[in-house]
Amino acid sequence: MQHKTALIMGASGLVGGALLQILLDAPEYERVKALVRRPLGIRHDKLNEVIVNFDALNDDVDQFQVEDVFSCLGTTIKKARTREAMNRIDYEYPLEAARLAKSKGVQRFLVVSSMNANPESAIWYSRMKGSLERDLRRLELPSLHLFRPSLLLGDRDEFRLGERVAAFLVPRLSFLLVGGLRKYRAIEGVVVARAMYHAAQLPDKGTRIYLSDEIERMGRS
Repeated sequence: MQHKTALIMGASGLVGGALLQILLDAPEYERVKALVRRPLGIRHDKLNEVIVNFDALNDDVDQFQVEDVFSCLGTTIKKARTREAMNRIDYEYPLEAARLAKSKGVQRFLVVSSMNANPESAIWYSRMKGSLERDLRRLELPSLHLFRPSLLLGDRDEFRLGERVAAFLVPRLSFLLVGGLRKYRAIEGVVVARAMYHAAQLPDKGTRIYLSDEIERMGRS
């Protein structure tokens, strides 16, 4: 039985919230650090909430002396209001966290990316996520796990009309998405969280990319 320490960022979100509970219940982890802007309102013997300024993560570099780091950070243009602010949350914070984690000897870095991540994409969001993946690879972390889920399903605090409509329609059309199209099927946030947990228990080194259909299989296993 392993007795690891995990660090999670984005624990108040759809995937991060589910993953936090999984980590707290997992026997492999004796301690779970959650880097947050404000308290989560959760009490657990394993949980260590650390209030941080994400614009100055280096001030809390010692918090990154853990085995596994999980980055579930992400926002929307509606919430961030500008591309600059969104880029800071979705790109700069995870990349800085990975740099700090590497400096402290992290074993695994796991991050939620995007289905169409590509640094050469004509779509700004996909290009941003692709740039994050590219620059994380350049850090040469011991073990890097990149998760590219499709449309995420689950209860969010923030109302997103487009996602609500898609969440209603896409599952009803999933029977059309077979073979190579399975990766476009919508996926529940908790399933992504379970897949991230399972991946963190693998001995794999180097970089692994998980498309949505593989995430589904891992998260359901």
